[in-house]
Amino acid sequence: MEAYSTVRTGTFPERMAAAAGLALALVLLRLPFRHTVRTVRWARRACRRPLTPQRAEVLVEAVRHTGHLWPGRAACMETSLGAVLAAALIGRRLDWCLGARFSPPPVEYHAWAELPGHGPVGEYTEAGWHHHTALTI
Repeated sequence: MEAYSTVRTGTFPERMAAAAGLALALVLLRLPFRHTVRTVRWARRACRRPLTPQRAEVLVEAVRHTGHLWPGRAACMETSLGAVLAAALIGRRLDWCLGARFSPPPVEYHAWAELPGHGPVGEYTEAGWHHHTALTI
């Protein structure tokens, strides 16, 4: 079981963007996948300013914290998409990556948010945990 902090993460606008981004992600993932991809591509074109690595970490953690309040599933796909959409809501850009995480066996399908040029945001990337990107949106 993953432990999480009960301390509020981020500023009030970041927390609100995290809640709205996660809610939008939960709706989009119930639709055909092409609609989700189209929305993420639109957000990427509309918001070109990058986040700082520290602010990206805070935003991903705020979405993850909000996901713990959701009674349903809020795993890597929902959390990473929520973070990308939350960043778009505050006028910033994160990439949404789908692929595999190579950890000590077994290999797992995984989704994560990534800062262009900086790698995965809010992910455990110690030795033995490697991400292989199959698709970046």
